[in-house]
Amino acid sequence: MSNLHAVAAAGQSIWSDQISRPMLDSGELQRRIEDDAVTGVTSNPSIFAKAIVGTGDYDDQLGELIDRDASTKEIVGTLMAADLQRACDALHPVWERTQGRDGHVSVEVDPELAHETEKSIAEAREWVKRIDRPNLLVKIPATPAGTPAIAALIGEGISINVTLIFSLERYRQVMDAYLTGLESFRDVGGDISKVASVASFFVSRVDSEVDRRLDAIGTDEARSLRGKAAIANALAAYDEFLHAFRGPRWESLAADGARIQRPLWASTSTKDPEYPDTMYVDALVAPHTVNTMPLETIDAYQAHGNPSPVIFGPAETAAARVSLRELGDAGVDYDDVVQTLEDEGVDKFIGAWRDLLEDIESQR
Repeated sequence: MSNLHAVAAAGQSIWSDQISRPMLDSGELQRRIEDDAVTGVTSNPSIFAKAIVGTGDYDDQLGELIDRDASTKEIVGTLMAADLQRACDALHPVWERTQGRDGHVSVEVDPELAHETEKSIAEAREWVKRIDRPNLLVKIPATPAGTPAIAALIGEGISINVTLIFSLERYRQVMDAYLTGLESFRDVGGDISKVASVASFFVSRVDSEVDRRLDAIGTDEARSLRGKAAIANALAAYDEFLHAFRGPRWESLAADGARIQRPLWASTSTKDPEYPDTMYVDALVAPHTVNTMPLETIDAYQAHGNPSPVIFGPAETAAARVSLRELGDAGVDYDDVVQTLEDEGVDKFIGAWRDLLEDIESQR
């Protein structure tokens, strides 16, 4: 059993935070499914921009679309859809074997719609029609406009990957939106057992921002807290998850077949070279979670990750709450950190999306 198979045996699903045509053409995705315990794939504008821009992997299809005078957005959507459908098909056996728990492929709505509820809902519906696969998840950002879109789409029976979560308060809103959507779908006679959802809690970016602030504060106390914020935030989020999915409201939904909305650890590659490259895998193993990793992190954990992963528990989540309080005492404004990261996350995805559109437009 490989190191990542051991993580999977501990109850955590391993998803690849990368998809590209070469991965599909070469059989790499299938190999990752078999050898690395990969049971899902996520994508976002940055991932597709890296796959398409500056490579020749899409030139043939791109040329055909340009020859028939397709619009720039139509070209991008068609290129993405072709990869997403193939990835869904490759993972469909996993989806069937796990009875819909895993085997998902995620696609993100246009990031420029992050502050537009109704337009996000409309585009999510279009992606569902376009991909036409039961194991598709549509990614909606956890912005103030995204949260009602999540509730509405779940209420239509559309499976959702909620992305760009940094704040514990926002996470509580996301879980409430999921439960509200399930209740709405059940009220109109929908089969809530067919609805899947994950909540993508971003990890490493928290340390990048908090460490920068701790360095600016400059005290010994502040420096001693470097590298603690991201894991503490994720552990506290898991504690919130445990509280949300119990009690009468959840038990009523569960009795009708509802699935929990699993926490997904995103952005789990380390950004600081001083930190171990498996840091955000080692510390965040727990049942009912997903860790979506770049291929480099998958390879690193297979090479030298813990072959007997340690599952965190109540002691670790309690310590995480203490760490977050210590960061506040040291002068780090948590609310400002998470709002900054949410704003930057949206801006980065918009930037990658625009770069992709501009590159395709230049080729047209």
